[in-house]
Amino acid sequence: MFTLDQIRCFVSVAEELHFGRAAERLQMTQPPLSRQIQKLERSLQVTLLNRDHRNVELTAAGRAFLAESRELLAAADRAPAAARSIASGQEGVVRIGFTAAAGFGVLGEVLTAISEALPRITLELSELVSRQQAAALLEGSLDLGLARPPFDAETFESHLLLAEDLVLAVPSGHPLAEVRGGIGEQDLRGIPLIMHSPLTARYFYDLIVRLFPVDHGQVVHTVGQITTMVALVRAGRGVAFVPASARLLGVDGVQYLDLSERARGTVQLHLIWNQRNANPAMQRVLELLDAGGEW
Repeated sequence: MFTLDQIRCFVSVAEELHFGRAAERLQMTQPPLSRQIQKLERSLQVTLLNRDHRNVELTAAGRAFLAESRELLAAADRAPAAARSIASGQEGVVRIGFTAAAGFGVLGEVLTAISEALPRITLELSELVSRQQAAALLEGSLDLGLARPPFDAETFESHLLLAEDLVLAVPSGHPLAEVRGGIGEQDLRGIPLIMHSPLTARYFYDLIVRLFPVDHGQVVHTVGQITTMVALVRAGRGVAFVPASARLLGVDGVQYLDLSERARGTVQLHLIWNQRNANPAMQRVLELLDAGGEW
């Protein structure tokens, strides 16, 4: 097998087409330079150079090998810097999971901040509910999650990204829009509700029943996605509790009304990660987002 030293010797001779000048360039004498070229040709089992006492010429094989040799040397020169960059977290891949609601909320801001500050880090995205993110973080297929609490504090570290209001989505022109001072439980009596599923949207379900005593006799639909809830509200099927960032969906025919004071800042989104994850690029992202505080 050939060595990088042999490749450097060959490139020097091939570019100078003169053993004496190539030896001076490499700061060595001609005999060891000639031996390196001979060893390289024996290793490759081809003749790279035709030489006599006066001339040195590249063979066809030598011309082809020269192009590859230059790329090989360039890669070898880049390799140490690349390794240091990866180790420092300047380069690498960070795999991020996010909930659907985060996708039309804070996710875009987070990705932009990372890309601007750490442009050589590649971001890979997966849309997953919070429990799926937790499982992926444990098995190592994700580095970071944008998820809802609660989390196992012994396994996961977390950073609060966003605390937003819970609001009420209603069809445009709904009578509740006339209520002043925030809508309370008494205002919701007898109103058809589109409710979060206790199975696929457990975080929102638990949050809502903790804040408002929901009469399940009023529930006309149970769904798992915010986008579906807003679409049903637009169709006049009922009203729905949604995070304030649902306004960013821009769905015509839907108004978002403030709830009573108890709903302010209650919808939390956290950045979570496995304590055992040692990905240097992830650590750089964490430092960046931690410096940004809440988003």
